[in-house]
Amino acid sequence: MYTLIHQDKNSKARLGKITTAHGDFDTPAFMTVGTHATVKGLTFQQVQDAGAQIVLSNAYHVFLRPGTEVIKKAGGLHKFMGWDKPILTDSGGYQIFSLALFRKLHDHGVEFKSHIDGLKHFLTPEDVIKIQETLGSDIMMPLDECVHYPCVKDQAKVAMERTIEWAKISKKAHQGNPGKLFGIIQGATFEDLRLDCAKRLVDLDFDGYSIGGVSVGESSNLIYNILELVAGVIPENKPRYAMGIGYPFDIVEAVERGVDMFDCVIPTRYGRNGTAFTSGGKIIIRNAAYTEDFKPLDPKCGCYTCKNFSRAYLRHLFNAKEMLGLILLSLHNVYFFLDLMRQIRAAIKEDKFSQFKQMFLMNYNNQICA
Repeated sequence: MYTLIHQDKNSKARLGKITTAHGDFDTPAFMTVGTHATVKGLTFQQVQDAGAQIVLSNAYHVFLRPGTEVIKKAGGLHKFMGWDKPILTDSGGYQIFSLALFRKLHDHGVEFKSHIDGLKHFLTPEDVIKIQETLGSDIMMPLDECVHYPCVKDQAKVAMERTIEWAKISKKAHQGNPGKLFGIIQGATFEDLRLDCAKRLVDLDFDGYSIGGVSVGESSNLIYNILELVAGVIPENKPRYAMGIGYPFDIVEAVERGVDMFDCVIPTRYGRNGTAFTSGGKIIIRNAAYTEDFKPLDPKCGCYTCKNFSRAYLRHLFNAKEMLGLILLSLHNVYFFLDLMRQIRAAIKEDKFSQFKQMFLMNYNNQICA
């Protein structure tokens, strides 16, 4: 599934390729999030044109609406949403624990009420695998228990042990399925729990490994420490996926520590709220400073938005409450993140990732994009 092409000589950053039933994608990779089988505000043609090789959808959300029967009748999730490249589906464990109106954990599954209509559901680890098999996911995640930060160690240990047991059940239920199954490493910010969880899941030999329960409120230093610690345990021939990591500087730091895959709703969420990511930092386009600013959002960007529209025009769209503003900023942000990954891959290939990181962070943090 994973081919290591090159490792940067001066860091742990890796250049690789992942093969799935719907094609290959290059790593390090950022997965644009299509939670409800759609990337908010954009067509999949726009997402593909921006450079996306894989997208993420969420099994919890599409299970609740429109339901797996509808998607099955449509011929699977790829046909339903009009995307013929790889799709990774999150099991929905995090959403169940953060969005559900009510939840009750059992060793054999989780009981919860839908945040949409309040209807009660019960899902076992086997159910979650079956849902993703019905969707036709190229890469699927098992049911896991994600704890909030901060939490006491005993709580983190219980969640970790349950995650491991559910991983065993999921792997057995997954046998014979062409989709790839990742294990999810939990353990909060406790190093011994993380190492224990990682080693036990590695022994189960999953197709790849996700680092879950990061970026849930802890400081950046704690996140980076856990990523580096866990990445060092995952075998070299397996992909490493940091779930929910989505700020540009966090992605760059994680790549340096050997992480291969990322996802987050940040590009489109920030775009809908009038914030653009640029090579010089974030721009809040609603601000009065851009009223007569006829430069592109980012002079260094090659996206459709930056090639055709000014900051002044984009500010006008937002202040006039025109939906085109949301679309154009979302499109720019998606392109920015995907282009960041292209630059990262090029730097790793030339053994220049450390120089790239230094220059990127200096420019990004100094807000020089004027």
